[in-house]
Amino acid sequence: MISGLFIFSHKGDPIISRIYRDDITKAVQDAFRVHVIHSRTGVRSPVISIEKKSYFHINRNNLYLVAVTCQNANACMIFEFLRKFLDLCSAYFGAFNEVNVKNNFSLIYELLDEVLDNGYPQSTDPDALKIITEEAAKKGASLDDMKQIASQVTGQIGWRREGIKYRKHEVYLDVVEKVNCQISPSGHVLSNFVAGAIQVKCHLSGMPECKFGINDKLVAGNAPKDDGKKKKKQIKSPIALDDLTFHQCVRLGKFDQNRSISFVPPDGEFDLVKYRTTTDVHLPFTIKPMLQEYGNVMDMTVNIKGEFESKYLATAVVVTIPIPTSASKVTVQAKNGKAKYKAGANNVVWKMRTFSGQKSATCSVKIDLLKVTGKNKWTRPPINVSFEVPFACSGLQVKYLRVSERKLGYDESSVLKWVRYLSSAGDYDARY
Repeated sequence: MISGLFIFSHKGDPIISRIYRDDITKAVQDAFRVHVIHSRTGVRSPVISIEKKSYFHINRNNLYLVAVTCQNANACMIFEFLRKFLDLCSAYFGAFNEVNVKNNFSLIYELLDEVLDNGYPQSTDPDALKIITEEAAKKGASLDDMKQIASQVTGQIGWRREGIKYRKHEVYLDVVEKVNCQISPSGHVLSNFVAGAIQVKCHLSGMPECKFGINDKLVAGNAPKDDGKKKKKQIKSPIALDDLTFHQCVRLGKFDQNRSISFVPPDGEFDLVKYRTTTDVHLPFTIKPMLQEYGNVMDMTVNIKGEFESKYLATAVVVTIPIPTSASKVTVQAKNGKAKYKAGANNVVWKMRTFSGQKSATCSVKIDLLKVTGKNKWTRPPINVSFEVPFACSGLQVKYLRVSERKLGYDESSVLKWVRYLSSAGDYDARY
């Protein structure tokens, strides 16, 4: 497993050095510095083998987080541990940069002793580790307090400590999605998918039990059939979710039985569910570019239309139109928003603060070109669109959210519950 973990600066100076096994020495620091950081050829691979030792590294804010092993270890697991360790450091002291690492080096060494045992990864949950590193270090802690801390860390609910109290009970559910799409020159969708997450912010006292449901296809298939007489509200059609990933607090047994998500939430913010869907994706915008060339002049017209209901309003809509590098003069006209040619980036940036549903907008670009040879012919990069819309493009809908706490005696009637939907563009491109 992991024989040593190191943090280097961009100059190659070791900031943190922790060796767990005797099969390596501090000479591995010099080997990584010479072959990776100061390499003249440039190392692109995050995994490199030097003298029968494997080096796994992540570069974050000009810092190298490096794990060294002499065994045939699982590379995916090591990179997942490194990513979790970066998240753990961010939860403790904010941004993972050189200043914060140097100011908190003693805390980092303490965390390394907790998250790795003889090179084997242990718990990287910030809430559980804060109980060990903060609560156990309090002066005057009795033996009973130490036993309670140990039971919380090693118990079934290690992600939430007891005794949490709030005057006002609130739960926030945010359905956040990234829409990715590739559109062909003929207007057909080549590929599309949505990567989403249900983010929860919890301010609840005690050890509450939370339960909520979504319009999953399996839920609709197991639901009792209606006679068709009582259909006053229009229910969203069920969706198919792929690659579901749950937080450790979710009871997977109940989800397999009735597809309801039951959990005892950690205190604060966390990602409850991550998912991906490729079917029935609602694309909020259609892009229709038109290009005409005659001589050394190129006329480009880009039309964008909001394919969502008029009651919604898209914000931060930005259309990036690529321009040939041989352009000598660019004239831009846009009736909606502001469009500006950026010569350094070779593109036209068309910005609109708001965009109503079922509306369309057009931007015209006239380009005067210089004569170029065949080798430098323009390859027509795709037009990129970024936006934010207040609905879930996958069609996901939270059907209900229930909260109960038996010990303190409050229920969902005394809890303020908020649900918000937000979709933004990932790689949303249109070719022409």
